[in-house]
Amino acid sequence: MLSEPRAGRLAAWGNALLAGLVSPDDAVLAIVGEDAVHRVEGLPGESAPVGLTLALGRLRTLGVTGLRLALPAPGHPLGLSGPPEFNARALDAEQAVVCYGAAFGLVPEVYEAGPEGDVHVEVVWHVLPVREAPPADVPSLGEAERELAEALRDATELLTRLDVAGSGPVAEAAIDAYRARAERGREVLAPGYPPRAVRVLELAQRVGTLIVVATESGNGGAVSASEMGARREALRPVERTARRAQVAAYNSVVEERERGVR
Repeated sequence: MLSEPRAGRLAAWGNALLAGLVSPDDAVLAIVGEDAVHRVEGLPGESAPVGLTLALGRLRTLGVTGLRLALPAPGHPLGLSGPPEFNARALDAEQAVVCYGAAFGLVPEVYEAGPEGDVHVEVVWHVLPVREAPPADVPSLGEAERELAEALRDATELLTRLDVAGSGPVAEAAIDAYRARAERGREVLAPGYPPRAVRVLELAQRVGTLIVVATESGNGGAVSASEMGARREALRPVERTARRAQVAAYNSVVEERERGVR
């Protein structure tokens, strides 16, 4: 939650490219980020992995007009529509991109390569068939914003009740540190996204930061194993709300297009 998922970058900047708002070079540069290289494997018509520029162009010719993010977790297939084989791969990766306009999905596989002290990250996106159906459990932006406001309040109250540094100067310092690491050199979403989507994503990341502070903090009264378990269980619905909102933000331009807003 604290750093932008690779599938989120692919969805956001892929949507900007498909809409003609950025150049292929700019889109690929943003998608790759700090990784060394991204390749796409299993693309129809290609017998070997290809680069992102070619892959995004090919997806367009295959009928893809938008990209959606999925952030599934055990028991919560958020953003997925099947079939089971694709869902299983996406759940293992904890993220995926589902195409709009053609029945394809992309799941990242991350590798580390290079000698010790000079390790770099390479990503292979596996193209797989998906079921053309509404994605699971994705709220509208308005719903996500309302749920997040409640979740942020609930998380703060919960952490205070558990005597965890979830509010106040200690937590604020931790949140600022996490945000600085997560947002260094990063643009929120991509050109073409509505301001409300940016606002929802930033709030989702703030709620996610509170969850990390709560689960990683060794301070406060919840120090026994049972209390730590209770803390995690109490924060589970808050974490789910934050993930749902994050997906809603990334998928907003596709949802608007589907409803005929644009």
